[in-house]
Amino acid sequence: MIVQNLHLLADSGPTVFITPLQIFKFHGISITNSMLYGWVSALIILSVLILVARRMTIRPKGGFTQIVEAGTDFITNLVVNSFEDRERGKKYVPYFVTLFFFILFNNWLGLLPGVGEAVTYNGVPFLRPFTGDFNATLAAGVVTMGLVYVSSIREAGLKDYFGHFFTGNIRNPITILVGLLEMFTDLTRVFSLSIRLFLNVTIGEIVIAVFSYLGHIAAPISAAPFTAIELFVGALQAYIFVILGVMYLAIAVNHATEAHLTEGSVPETMGLTPEEA
Repeated sequence: MIVQNLHLLADSGPTVFITPLQIFKFHGISITNSMLYGWVSALIILSVLILVARRMTIRPKGGFTQIVEAGTDFITNLVVNSFEDRERGKKYVPYFVTLFFFILFNNWLGLLPGVGEAVTYNGVPFLRPFTGDFNATLAAGVVTMGLVYVSSIREAGLKDYFGHFFTGNIRNPITILVGLLEMFTDLTRVFSLSIRLFLNVTIGEIVIAVFSYLGHIAAPISAAPFTAIELFVGALQAYIFVILGVMYLAIAVNHATEAHLTEGSVPETMGLTPEEA
């Protein structure tokens, strides 16, 4: 009897899907609810930013345009000041500014009414937050770390880049072991970036769904405080994702800059003297 009551209680609770679900197929390709809303969000973000860019003037304007300008300046200063060579850092500003607003607006658009379990299609939620899909956050992590690796190798050279993992005498087996562990740890950054963003968005979605269910008719009121918190969390997670990507890139590029400025830095980094090299 107790087990039956617990089963009924579980069935009466809110249903929250944490995986993307198929809406339809297009030429044999499965289109999920998160993929569909990702396209919608991308069009909205692109349209809004183009409109804001056309409204920008030398004298700052108020409203939403000023918010975008402030965010752009903030991320620009963050990126440029992270590099010892500020001119070199400016090359990476467009990517990280774009990444910041893409994640930020996707997080916020996922909080709109009708996104999630509110609207269904054939029993499946029609729209799902794009950043609530691990496939999406993993793709963002792969692209970001891909930029870090490619740029680091381009700035430092292949030998210097792999050399900075091995900081001791290259003939020492411990140096090789530690270097391999450092390389493995470096690769796990892709997953740490992806999982952090995915879990924060998904957990926020679950919390809002639970308190909406508990509020019943007063769902907008019961969920409002948590929606407001998620607005802040969405901005914070966009900032954290960007600043970690910037730091990973800046560390590698700054190391390359120091190596090129120091005579014989490459052989010494590999544990060899200039004469041995």
